[in-house]
Order: sequence, then structure tokens, then C-alpha cells
Amino acid sequence: MRTAITLACSECKQRNYQSNKNKKNDPDRLELNKYCKFCRKSTLHKETK
Repeated sequence: MRTAITLACSECKQRNYQSNKNKKNDPDRLELNKYCKFCRKSTLHKETK
């Protein structure tokens, strides 16, 4: 049920985080506020393929 996902910064498009999610509970793409070391601030990170 759990699948691996990658989170990319919405500003600089760098892929910073890897995680996993339960597709049954979260069928849509995740959007989380995380720290981006390239932008040096907290930005919105979106799930990518």
C-alpha cells in the first residue's frame, strides 16, 4: 500500500526530500512546507514522480 515519493521545492525545483505515503489515505499529491537548503528558507514542497 505504501509507495515511495519525492518532494521537490516549488521555487527552485530541487528535489530535496524522499518519503513514502499510503495511497489509500492520500490519493492526491502531497504538498508540505519544508526547509529548502538551496533557497535557505521554508518553502512549499510538492510531490513529484
